[in-house]
Amino acid sequence: MSSAPDSPRAAAPSNFIRAIVDEDLRVGKYAERRWAGEPGPADLHRDALPDPAAIRTRFPPEPNGYLHIGHAKSICLNFGLARDYGGRCHLRFDDTNPEKEEQEYVDSIVDAVRWLGFEWRDEQEDNLYYASDYFDGLYRMAEWLVEAGHAYVDSQTAEQVRETRGTLTEPGRDSPYRNRSPQENLRLLREMRDGRHAEGTHVLRAKIDMRSPNLNLRDPALYRIRFASHHRTGDKWCIYPMYDYAHPIEDALENITHSICTLEFEDHRPLYDWLLERLADGGFFTRPLPQQIEFARLNLTYTVTSKRKLQQLVEFGLVDGWDDPRMPTLVGLRRRGYTPEAIQLFAERTGVSKANSWIDMGALEQALRDDLEGKASRAIAVLDPLKLVLTNWPAERIEPCEAPVHPQRPELGRRRFPFARELWIEREDFAEQPPKGFFRMFPGNRVRLRYGYVVECTGFEKDADGRITEVRAEVLEDSKSGTPGSDAYKVKGNLHWVAAHAAVDAEVRLYDRLFDQPHPDAGGRDYREALNGDSKRVVRAMLEPSLAGTPPEARYQFERHGYFVADRVDSKPGSPVFNRVVTLKDSWGGGR
Repeated sequence: MSSAPDSPRAAAPSNFIRAIVDEDLRVGKYAERRWAGEPGPADLHRDALPDPAAIRTRFPPEPNGYLHIGHAKSICLNFGLARDYGGRCHLRFDDTNPEKEEQEYVDSIVDAVRWLGFEWRDEQEDNLYYASDYFDGLYRMAEWLVEAGHAYVDSQTAEQVRETRGTLTEPGRDSPYRNRSPQENLRLLREMRDGRHAEGTHVLRAKIDMRSPNLNLRDPALYRIRFASHHRTGDKWCIYPMYDYAHPIEDALENITHSICTLEFEDHRPLYDWLLERLADGGFFTRPLPQQIEFARLNLTYTVTSKRKLQQLVEFGLVDGWDDPRMPTLVGLRRRGYTPEAIQLFAERTGVSKANSWIDMGALEQALRDDLEGKASRAIAVLDPLKLVLTNWPAERIEPCEAPVHPQRPELGRRRFPFARELWIEREDFAEQPPKGFFRMFPGNRVRLRYGYVVECTGFEKDADGRITEVRAEVLEDSKSGTPGSDAYKVKGNLHWVAAHAAVDAEVRLYDRLFDQPHPDAGGRDYREALNGDSKRVVRAMLEPSLAGTPPEARYQFERHGYFVADRVDSKPGSPVFNRVVTLKDSWGGGR
């Protein structure tokens, strides 16, 4: 889904961010903006054509990990706004921290955003950017701030900076280096840039107000010394900008109109505005400037989204990697079998708010069910096979049966599979001594084999350990589904099955929630204590023959069992491996 201006889209639910955008467009707040076709300061855009985008938003991940479901909401919000309002959404990598960033994460983020259905490139523009592309300009602006008296080089130790910062109830104290002359500050900044000082000896700080009630305005750091190689710029730089310095400037360089972030950055907005106003005074940017808007982040039950904790899950071997289908990462959700449409539907249903709240995992799972219900082909799988022998059915007789590919979509046609003397049924569908209300197979009872015949159970066999190894039954010849008179048989049990000679023997991974507690790390608890021991179970299943050639990522509803997907890594045509995506009904409604 491109965010090009002419992309058709049904009206989206309103929220406070859309109300802001609606008002900005109504009054023409950004109507006079110009766009040179690439990011840059005011001089670059001054003589350019009017900006073709009504608004510009951005999704600015730091490439230091894999995106998770919380990022997906931000992606859907930012790209969705641009799409719906005839704008553009930029994908920008905030790669200002050289010690944590890797190309592996850049590639995974690009893949994840595109998988979700969004695009930053069209016929007119390619809006993929890196903060590191702006390092030269960021540094020039830092020098201007120093010369204008808005920034200074502080030579306190990190501990001294902490001690003089103050607290929420006590004001901070000025650094003894706060009143250095602009000339001296500029000399020190250039020496920092040239690698003449060790890490931790100096830091460039904004000169704002050490007594401000907002701690973010107490002379925040703008640049620090780091002798670290950057994944894109190599060893060119040994000073790197802080996020709070780089982020607003990047927005302004890219002509961003609405800079949308989560609520933890609300207290940073005064710094965002202070910095851009000073740089606009210096001629770097024209007004109106980008505006930061905060919304509540997605808090989902039965999971953790902390990068540190997700990293631990992988490093401690508690999951099978970043793309483990139980992980909340987008690569994990994709491998689990989630669809982009389901995630977009979930993001739309949960809405946008200024108030933090918890969303139950069941809401995400239900969005997936609602999406797959209309699109997933049906199939039969026996997950715990038990042999059923039809004693009055000749061994050489093979009879075709058929069923709809999708019961509500006749245009998809019908699928065919054989009926034979030996079948596989679910072990749980037979009881030697049935409990009250059990209508499936037991000695003397009749059941219908779905899409096939009514059979009557005549006996069973056990092994030396007392385990049922085989069930026997007789077929009622005039009871085949769809034939005249077959509805004369009134039975309550309806079992699914596959013919033993044609069944596809496959590995099926039965996934469930990774944690069995809604808030795994609540109250400082070790989240690992809440791991669900039943979150993964691997079985050998018998599948209907049409599934033998299933390509990776093909999704099905296995009748009675839930929705399943051919694993995108391990499944191969001729040797399928299926993952359970989600059960047909929510089994966690009241917790466990």
